[in-house]
Amino acid sequence: MRHNNAGKRLGRTTSHRIAMYRNMVTSFLNHERITTTDAKAKGLRSIAEKMITLGKKGDLNAMRQAASFIRDKKVVTKLFTTIAPRYAERAGGYTRIIKLGIRPGDNAPLSVIELVEETIQAPKAKKKTAAKKPATKVAAKAASAAAETAPVATANDAAPAEEAEVQQGGKDPAEDCEAKAD
Repeated sequence: MRHNNAGKRLGRTTSHRIAMYRNMVTSFLNHERITTTDAKAKGLRSIAEKMITLGKKGDLNAMRQAASFIRDKKVVTKLFTTIAPRYAERAGGYTRIIKLGIRPGDNAPLSVIELVEETIQAPKAKKKTAAKKPATKVAAKAASAAAETAPVATANDAAPAEEAEVQQGGKDPAEDCEAKAD
């Protein structure tokens, strides 16, 4: 039984597998996209996401932990300065695996693993309709007839009446404001 043994062995010894993943994580974070087999991409995804999470912490201890696994100091710097700030608001899921098909030489299933680039957007609000459609044709005709006969009042119609009242010595509505009374 494989209790508490996560991950695939990939037909390699432990030291070979760890060295392979260290090289792959370094290349992946440097290029932000690599092509590999499905099984290696799935194993790489968990390690790469842990490295990005360390980058999001941003403290000295996290930098040392990342540097102990990643083989290039420039890639560690890139992780902490450019990659991790991109995902500051994201709670996980920094990578995407896209299946490509099979490799012609040995029929191995190939995949591209890449960093997710799009930003998180708030869900869009639903548009509200102004008026509901009437259920019957009779109601529709009555609604359209009522709309034609009803007078339409606009803001331009109300403005001349207020100006005429002010000119005749009436009270200006702006003078009722408490702020202007001071």
